[in-house]
Amino acid sequence: MNPVSRRRFFTTAALAAGASAVLPRFAQAQKAAASVADTAAPAASPAPPPEVTRTVARWVLGSRSENIPAKVREEAVRSVVNWIGVAVGGSRHETVDCALAAISPFSGKAEASLFGRREKLDPLKAAFVNGVSSHVLDFDDTHLKTIIHPAGPVVPALLALAEHQKVSGQDFLHAFILGGEVECRLGNAMYPSHYEMGWHITGTCGVFGAAAAAGKLLGLNEKQMLWALGLAASEAGGLKIQFGTMTKSFHPGRAAENGLLAALLAAKNFTSTEQAFEGKEAYIYAASREHDYNQLTQGLGERFEIALNTYKPFACGIVIHPIIDGMIQFKKEGLKPEEVESIAVRGHPLVLKLTGKKTPQTGLEGKFSVFHSAAVALVRGYAGMKEYTDEVVRDPQVIALRDRVALSIDPSVHEDETFLTVKTRDGRTLTKHVEHAIGSLAKPMTNEDLEFKFRQLADGVLPKDQADRLLKLAWGVESMPDVAELARAGTAA
Repeated sequence: MNPVSRRRFFTTAALAAGASAVLPRFAQAQKAAASVADTAAPAASPAPPPEVTRTVARWVLGSRSENIPAKVREEAVRSVVNWIGVAVGGSRHETVDCALAAISPFSGKAEASLFGRREKLDPLKAAFVNGVSSHVLDFDDTHLKTIIHPAGPVVPALLALAEHQKVSGQDFLHAFILGGEVECRLGNAMYPSHYEMGWHITGTCGVFGAAAAAGKLLGLNEKQMLWALGLAASEAGGLKIQFGTMTKSFHPGRAAENGLLAALLAAKNFTSTEQAFEGKEAYIYAASREHDYNQLTQGLGERFEIALNTYKPFACGIVIHPIIDGMIQFKKEGLKPEEVESIAVRGHPLVLKLTGKKTPQTGLEGKFSVFHSAAVALVRGYAGMKEYTDEVVRDPQVIALRDRVALSIDPSVHEDETFLTVKTRDGRTLTKHVEHAIGSLAKPMTNEDLEFKFRQLADGVLPKDQADRLLKLAWGVESMPDVAELARAGTAA
């Protein structure tokens, strides 16, 4: 053996000898530790989460229309009236044209109507397109606590189903209330964490509402309703980064289609989890950093989230509404755009987070620009769908005034509040404090306001006599023997 080999041999032998001495001692230490662990009190395991999915499913299935308070049903009707108006108004948007061009060749039996359009599609695709139409103008209803648009995913799913099987107006409205309750309570359980993580809460929570509502009309049993909610958990999606693009309206459209699909699959015993909401690997834990399961079940059947629904007077992000309200007030008081030197806006932090686009290039981007919205409200005295077109966003007069708008955020300012300061070229300083914007819970839109909005949206899409008939049917939806008539009444000639 040469010297190098000899050194290697003795080194290896020494290491082996050392290991043989250490290993028995290590094993003895492990044995002693195990013995101590055996005598110690067992560690307390965390309490399992409550069975909120089953509680919600049982409530939906056991709910009876006659037990829903009259005030809640009245607000639900207002929600339906508003939804039909915005679906008709958005029906000719290029976003809807693109969607129809893409999916029409793949539609099944053409039995479901599209509001404001002549085309018919299969129920799933009709639910999708009507959901897109109703959201593309950003003019739909809003549950202010969560910023969910309750009707957008639920109503189109129900109306599409109603053209496949007969559904009374009473059952339709009841199912809508239940679906709205599920989606808004789920939003309550995860907000604001879920929203701050980047999720578009209407798309994510809306699919559960659509699934629960459609499942109610389909007569699912308890296990099937649990499966429908479980399927919805695997379909929930939508990201806030899409705001200002066509994909934002894709979210409630897809939620309507997916929710209906979930209920249809469950009705044919397509299985899923029975714990869609609770537990470490279920939806709520996966989609939020902080959550409260109790929000799903406390007061279930005693208080209704749809009673807290609000309606937009302006076709844009709701956090801009106080600013628009104030600027319209300035215009009514005689202020002219050419007189303005600067406009200072002080608002809630969400104004910057959601509508901070300084130089929007398209009408869709303008809906998320407090700068455009403040300017167009003073220039045109309104902020409806016609104020958020590509042409108006690029209007030199609007751009010139937009560039004089400055925004500061203040956490002490409420979401439906703003402070405005206008400095004029002749040295005047004008101030306005909008404590509650029109359309908020404190200053709700009246039925007359909703009718005015409806007719503005239908103008140019449906003839006046047809729009009037559709509006009358919508107000009387609960007494309709067959709600499919409502869907067919909104189609274009």
